[in-house]
Amino acid sequence: MLKLHTAKGTIGLACEIALEDAGAAYDVHRLNFAENEQRAEPYLALNPKSRVPALETDRGIITETPAIMGFIARTFPAAKLAPLDDAFAMAGLESFMSYLCSWVHPAAAHRHRGNRWADDPSAIAELRRKAPEVFGAAMRLVDGQFFRGPWAMGESYTVADPYLYVVTSWIPRDGLDMADFPRLADHFARMETRPAVRTVLDRVRG
Repeated sequence: MLKLHTAKGTIGLACEIALEDAGAAYDVHRLNFAENEQRAEPYLALNPKSRVPALETDRGIITETPAIMGFIARTFPAAKLAPLDDAFAMAGLESFMSYLCSWVHPAAAHRHRGNRWADDPSAIAELRRKAPEVFGAAMRLVDGQFFRGPWAMGESYTVADPYLYVVTSWIPRDGLDMADFPRLADHFARMETRPAVRTVLDRVRG
């Protein structure tokens, strides 16, 4: 059985939703970041990056959200969570997720985890000030150009949608107005009605 290692308030929520979408048999282990469980030896033995998410499989550990999402889509093809038979469309999906992973997510993280990049309190304060501007610009690009509609990649729902859903949830957290991202706001509202999303949110909050 698959086992997802994640934590509340992280991008691991997207992987959990994707597993639910796929109809996978899986367990969830929620690390306690307040107690630095991600830096303790039991977890470091699984993932020396001390980050979440990590997906435990019968062949080993998979880390990084785009890789986990791709694994889920390929392992459960009947769920049709990716255009597996179209190399160009698949590359487009992977490109979208890579942008979220390599630029959008770190842009948001600079506001809350500036100590990863700086020690000087004034530098950390500047990162906190600048981060919403950078994150907002990236999300406007997604809203205006990369989001195809009605789902992230077009007519078909894919693993990019729970990924985008979680990243979009950070917009108000970072002091930005969801109304400035109308297509993403609509996508977010529709995602909230999906059974897999409701199931996972109820579990996380329960």
